[in-house]
Amino acid sequence: MPTALPRYVLIGCAARVAEAHLSALAELPVRLVGASDIDPERGRLRAEAIGCPFFVDHRAMLAALAPDVAVISTPPPHHAPIAIDCFQAGAHVLVEKPLADEVAAADRAIAAARDAGRLLGVNFPLRFRPAVEYARGLVTRGDLGRIMRVLSVDPWLRGAAYYRSAPWRSTWKGEGGGVLLNQAPHALDVLCHLIGPPARVWGITRVRLHAVEGEDSAQAMLEYDGGALGYVAASTAEAGTDKMMEIVGDRAVLKIAGDRVEVRRFERPLGDHVASADGAPVEQLESRELAPAPRGFLAVHRDFLAALSEKRPPRCDGAEALMSLELANAIVLSSFQEKPVSLPLDRSAYASLLARLRSP
Repeated sequence: MPTALPRYVLIGCAARVAEAHLSALAELPVRLVGASDIDPERGRLRAEAIGCPFFVDHRAMLAALAPDVAVISTPPPHHAPIAIDCFQAGAHVLVEKPLADEVAAADRAIAAARDAGRLLGVNFPLRFRPAVEYARGLVTRGDLGRIMRVLSVDPWLRGAAYYRSAPWRSTWKGEGGGVLLNQAPHALDVLCHLIGPPARVWGITRVRLHAVEGEDSAQAMLEYDGGALGYVAASTAEAGTDKMMEIVGDRAVLKIAGDRVEVRRFERPLGDHVASADGAPVEQLESRELAPAPRGFLAVHRDFLAALSEKRPPRCDGAEALMSLELANAIVLSSFQEKPVSLPLDRSAYASLLARLRSP
C-alpha cells in the first residue's frame, strides 16, 4: 500500500517569508492541511489561496488537525513557545531562523523536542550552498591546518520602507533586536558551521542610520579555544562592499565570496616557515566558481523531509542553530555591559538585559 504523505501545517502564514516556504513545499510530496496566523484577514486570504483550513489560534489548529510537521514563520520571540506547543501536540518542527530571540528560550525548545522525540530543524539555507559545502569539506579534512584568524563581513542595506513594512521589525519586544536577529544569523551560522562557536566575545552594537530600537550595525572581536582570533561585522546601514568570509589557517587561507571559493595553500605550515625563513611563504592559489546555490528553502525542506524518513537529525537542528543565536546574544550583551563575555553565555544575564530593553 502507498505510504500516506506527511501532513504539514504553516504557522504564521501571512508573513512575507511564508511565500518561500509555500513555494518549496509545493514541489515536495507533502500535504499542507492547515494554516494559521494572528492576522485573520491576511491569514484567511493566504489559506484560501493554498486551499486549506484557516485558524487564528495555532493551538486550536494543532488540536484539530494533529499534523506530522509544523512550519513556523512568525517573528523570532514566538519561535520557541510555538515550537514547544507543536512538540506537545506530537508534531515535528521546522522553524524560521533564528531558533529563538534568546538562548534560554532556545534551550527550552531543544529540550522539548528531545522530550517529545521529535525533530527540530531551523531554516538556514546557506548551509546548502555548494561554496559552503566545499568550504566545510576543506575545514573538516584539516586542509587549513590550525585556525589562526577568521573574518566575516555581512552588509545588508535596508531602506526605511523595509522597517515600516512590519511594526515588529528591529524592536526589542517584537523581534528581540535588529540586524543580529534578522539578517546576520545567516553569516553567523555559516561561521559557526565551519569552525564552531568562539569562547569569548567583545561586541559593539549601534544604531547608525535607521530610526529603530534594535541595532542596525554590529561588530565583534572573537577568541576561540584554540587561540584563533576573529572579527565579524554586520549592518543594514552599509553599501558598496561585498559579503565575504575568510578563514586563515597555518596551512591555507580560505575565502568565500558569493559562489566563489578561493584557497591559498602554503608549501609548508607557517610555523615551519617562520622558524627557518624570512618573507612570504610559497603559495598555491586555487579559485573555484561553484554552481549557483540551489533554491535555499527547497533544499532545507527536502533535507528535513529526508531526515524524517531516515530517522536522522536535519542538517541544521536545534543544537546546531543554537551556536549562531548564542553568538548574536553574546555580541549584544557584551556591547551593553561594555566588556567581553564568555560562552556558554550567561542565560540569566541576557534574559535580564532583554527584559530591561523591552520594558516601557
